[in-house]
Amino acid sequence: MDDTFDRSALMLPDEIFKAVRRLEIVARRAVDDHLAGQYHSVFKGRGMDFRDVRAYQPGDDMRVIDWNVSARMNELHVKQFVEERELTVFLLVDASASQLFGTRNRRKLETAAQLAALIAFSATRNNDRVGLMVFTDGVETCLPPRKGRKHVLRVIREVLEPNVTSRGTDLPAALEYLVRVSNKRSVAFVISDFLDEGYERALKIAHRRHEIVPLVVQDPMELRLPDMGIVNFRDPETGQIVAADTSSNAVRQCYAAHVDRLQRDRERIFRKLEIDSVLIDTANDHIDPVVRYFRRRAKRG
Repeated sequence: MDDTFDRSALMLPDEIFKAVRRLEIVARRAVDDHLAGQYHSVFKGRGMDFRDVRAYQPGDDMRVIDWNVSARMNELHVKQFVEERELTVFLLVDASASQLFGTRNRRKLETAAQLAALIAFSATRNNDRVGLMVFTDGVETCLPPRKGRKHVLRVIREVLEPNVTSRGTDLPAALEYLVRVSNKRSVAFVISDFLDEGYERALKIAHRRHEIVPLVVQDPMELRLPDMGIVNFRDPETGQIVAADTSSNAVRQCYAAHVDRLQRDRERIFRKLEIDSVLIDTANDHIDPVVRYFRRRAKRG
């Protein structure tokens, strides 16, 4: 593998170049230490390809006997198969304005870039193809699935510095676009805060065609309001400003109830559709939850 990083080919300013390089180093180390084998165990390929025949040996599965060859050779022969290893992995990354929020270690969008790097390098390590869709309330960027380190670096750059034209979120539109543009079954990691509604039907249709893995990114401040007195809150997607007295228990409880409802609805949808999700908190390490997900999936087979 060529480890040179051609900055000019990607047209990266120094700051973004350094950020992409840092993400690459961290992601590749995590893949080498934790994820490469787990990823392979979970996503084993799309099927088996016929390779050759060989003489039957005691213990071989009778179902793979090649009766035509056996008749010609006057001796039992069995078919040999090899795993069709190559997969297509799609990263659907939410770049709406709510992703710019962050109160602890990093913004949600930075966490999304870290996750994208982790999944992309796991995929390329296993010789899989990686595609990218960056979306808001429309599809902003779509990179066709390709292999190779240079392509993965471009994927990371596009997530770190998305060129978006809108601030809103339309998760159903992104899922519908995936179904339209990708006829080949793929593993689609949806990296989003899932602060949207009305996406159940689109998720159901997409999950029939592809294997959908939601990576739900949240910030601790989104879950509960602290007592900060009277605060002006600005909706990052609509720009609407609302004043709230956070010293009021009623206000804080109302907010907590709203968040709990969104979370319950989200989890209900995932359970109903039998979709495994991974919850990522911006205040904590992003690698461990993904490793635990792969281990849990590998055990189930």
